[in-house]
Amino acid sequence: MALKGLENNDLKLIIFGGKGGVGKTSCAIATALTLSENFKTLLISTDPAHSVSDCLEQHIGFGVRQVSGHENLSAIEIVADEALSEFKKEHESELKRLLETSTNLDNQDIDELLTLSIPGIDEVMSFKIIIDFIEKGEYDKYVVDTAPTGHALRLISSPALLDEWIKVAARMRWKYRYLITSFSGNYKQDDVDVFLLSLKRTVKRIEAILRDISRCEFIPVLIPEAMAIMETKRLLADLGLSGIVPRQIIINNIMVSEGCGFCHTRKVAQLPYLQEIRSTFNTANVAEVPMFAEEVKGLEALDALKSFLF
Repeated sequence: MALKGLENNDLKLIIFGGKGGVGKTSCAIATALTLSENFKTLLISTDPAHSVSDCLEQHIGFGVRQVSGHENLSAIEIVADEALSEFKKEHESELKRLLETSTNLDNQDIDELLTLSIPGIDEVMSFKIIIDFIEKGEYDKYVVDTAPTGHALRLISSPALLDEWIKVAARMRWKYRYLITSFSGNYKQDDVDVFLLSLKRTVKRIEAILRDISRCEFIPVLIPEAMAIMETKRLLADLGLSGIVPRQIIINNIMVSEGCGFCHTRKVAQLPYLQEIRSTFNTANVAEVPMFAEEVKGLEALDALKSFLF
C-alpha cells in the first residue's frame, strides 16, 4: 500500500517521527518532493543532528532555501540556539521588563539570566517557528522531519511546557499588578502583558492544529525489528495522551530479495516482525518500503523511494 490523503487541501502539517536510524529523514524528504509537484511545500528539520542537507546533497542550514531543481520546494534546518537568540533579541525589552517588575534582580543579574538557555527550549522554539510559518501562509504544505522519538514527543508536548512558563510569568505579573492597583487605583496593560498574551495565543494555535486531523498528520516510521516495534508502540501510546492518533505508518527496509543466503535469512527473520506490525497497527494505513541496495541519498535515490511511498 502507499501513503494516502496527503494531497487533501485542508492538510497543512505532516510530521514524521520514530526511532533513530529508521529512515524518517528520507521518507520526509521524499514526501515533500512528491507534494511539491502540486503544492508549494516547505520541508522543516527539527533534529539537532540535521541530515536533510546530507540526504539532499545540498546545504540547507538555518534559513529557508529552495531545493535545487524543485521550484515549489524549500527547506530549513532549525537551529534552536539561534532561534532562541533571535527570540530574545526580538523581545528583549519585554523580557527585561518582566524580570524588573517581578523579581528583585538587578540589571546585571537580569542580563546574565537572559544569556542562559532554558530546559526544553529546543522543542518550544522549533514548534513556534513552524507555527509562525503556517500563520504567514506562504506555503501549502509543511513537512517536518523530527529527531528520534524522545525529541519528537517533547516537540508534541512543547505547547504544555510553554503554557506552564506563561502561567508562572503571569503569576509573577499578578503580584506587580496588585501593587500598582493598590497604590494608584488602576492598572494599565503594558507591553509585557501583550507579549504574554501573544505567547498564550501561540500555545492555543499549536494545540489546535496538532489535534485537528484535517490539518495535521503524524506519520510514524519503523523497521521490522523488535526494538523499533516496541518504541513505536510507546510512541503511539504517548501520542494518544496528547490526543493524536496516527492514521498511517511506514515500514521501511523490508527485505524482498532472496537472491543470496544473507537476503533469504534476513527476509525470513523479518517475517514475524512484519506480521506483528500489521496486526498491532491494523487500524492504520501501512506503506511498505523495500530495503535499498545503497544508501538513500541524492535526488535520484529519493525519486526511487517516492515510487514506493506513493
